[in-house]
Amino acid sequence: MDAHATEEQRTGPGADFGPARALSAARRSLTWGQGLGLVALGTGLAAWAWRDPAGFQTTVSVVVPAGFLICALWRLALLLTSRRPPCPTPGPGPLPRYTVVAALHDEAEVMPQLVEHLAALDYPADRLEGFLALEAHDHATIEAAYAADRPDWLSILIVPPGEPRTKPRALNHALARATGRLITVYDAEDHPDSLQLREAAARFAHDTTGTLACLQAPLRIRRRARSPEASPFLDRQFAVEYAALFEVVLPGMTRLGLPFPLGGTSNHFRVDTLKQVGGWDAWNVTEDADLGFRLWRAGYRLGVLTRPTWETPPGGLHAWLPQRNRWMKGYMQTWGVHTRQPLSLGPRGLLALVMTLGVSLASAAVHAPSVAWVVASVLVAAVAGISPSTPIPAVSVLMLGAGMAWVSAFVGAKRAGIPYSLIDIIQAPAYWSLLSLAFAHAAWRLVTQPFAWDKTRHRPDPEPDLTPETGAAPLDAGPPVRLTSPHGLETVPPP
Repeated sequence: MDAHATEEQRTGPGADFGPARALSAARRSLTWGQGLGLVALGTGLAAWAWRDPAGFQTTVSVVVPAGFLICALWRLALLLTSRRPPCPTPGPGPLPRYTVVAALHDEAEVMPQLVEHLAALDYPADRLEGFLALEAHDHATIEAAYAADRPDWLSILIVPPGEPRTKPRALNHALARATGRLITVYDAEDHPDSLQLREAAARFAHDTTGTLACLQAPLRIRRRARSPEASPFLDRQFAVEYAALFEVVLPGMTRLGLPFPLGGTSNHFRVDTLKQVGGWDAWNVTEDADLGFRLWRAGYRLGVLTRPTWETPPGGLHAWLPQRNRWMKGYMQTWGVHTRQPLSLGPRGLLALVMTLGVSLASAAVHAPSVAWVVASVLVAAVAGISPSTPIPAVSVLMLGAGMAWVSAFVGAKRAGIPYSLIDIIQAPAYWSLLSLAFAHAAWRLVTQPFAWDKTRHRPDPEPDLTPETGAAPLDAGPPVRLTSPHGLETVPPP
C-alpha cells in the first residue's frame, strides 16, 4: 500500500477543516443546559400525565392535531411553490474548474460501477479534478480503485487514520486538496446525470449576487432488476418519500428563499465559500443537514438543480433501520447545534429549522402512538358497541395531514417518473409508524454512541432499460421489481 501512496496522493495533517466550536457537534451534540432542559420537560410531562391523566389526554388531543394541521398547510404552501426555474444557458467564457469527490469505505464491489458513472460526466476533462477519498485501512476498496479504469482526472486520496472515522472527515481531507472553483460530492451507488455539472456551473455563473453557496441536485428513483436485497414495501415507500422531498419540498423552500437540510450527495458548492464556513462537521453524522443551515447563518443561500442523480435503496428492514437511525440521530445532533444560538438564524432560518428537522423528529415520535391511539379507540368502541371516544375534529385533522402528505407524494412521484398506486397510499401509515421505531433507537444511540456511523452496504446493480423521456424504467415492467431510492449517505465506516 505504501507504493500506492507514492504513486497517488496521500493526505497529510493539514486537512483540518471543521466548523467553529460553537456550531460543531464535536463531542457535544447537546449542551448541559439543553440536556437538562429536555430532562426537565420529559419529567414534567410524565408528572402531569400521572397526576392529571384526563387533562393531559385532552391537551394531547388538541396539540397533536394542531401540529398535523400546521404541517398540512406547510405542505400545501410548498406544493404551490415547488416548480423549479428553467435551466439557464451557459455563461460566457470557459467553464470553471470542477472538483468531484467520492468518500468511500468498504465499497470494493461497486467501485467499477461508480468509476464508470463518474467517467461519463459531460465536462471538459482538462477542467475536471476528482478524488476517491479512501480510508487507509480499507485495502479492498483501495485495490479496487487501482484496478478500475479511471479517467486521468480521477485520482486516489488516502485518508490517514484518525477520529472520527466518518464521511465528513474524509470529505474535509479532499477539500484541503481541492483546486477547483466548484466542488461536488457523490456516493458509491450514485449515477449522476451526465449534464449535472454543466447545469450547476451555469446556475452559479448566473448568480450576480455572489450569495448562492450550494445547489442540490434531485436524488431520484428508478426501477431496477430483481435483487435478493430488495424489499418491495420499504423500497417503494422509501422512493416515494424522497420523491416528495426532492421534487416538492426542496424546490418549494428554494422559491420561498428558505434554507434546508442538504442531501448527503450531489450537492455542488463554491469551494471558497465552503472553506470559509469550515467545510463539513466531521462529528455530525448528518453533516449535510448541518451544512445547509451553517451556510445560511453565514449569509448565503441554497438552490436546486433539475438534472438528477439516481441511487439504490437500502433494501430490507435490516438495512433500512440502521440508515434511518443515523439520519434521525444526525437530525437530533443538528437540532442541538443550531438551537444553541437560535436567534442568529433569523425568523426565516428558524422557521425552516423547525419545519424541516423539528417536524421530522416530532412526526417520527408521534406517528406510531397516533395511529395506535386511533386504532385502539375504534376497536374498543366496536367491542363495547359505542361510538369511538376519539374526537371527530382531531381525527379529521389527522386525516387532513395524511392527505396532504399523500398529495405531495403523488406529485413528487409523478415528477420523478415513478409509480404511486392506491396500494402505496394504503401502506404509507405502516411505513410512517416504522419511523417511530427509528426515532426511539436514534434517541438511545445519541446517548450511548453519538458519533457512530451506521454503514449501509451497497452492491452493484444491473442497469435497467431507461425511458428517454424521464430516465425511469418502463412502468409496465413485470413485478417484482426493485426501486432505487435517493439520499444514500453510507460511504464511510462507523468509528
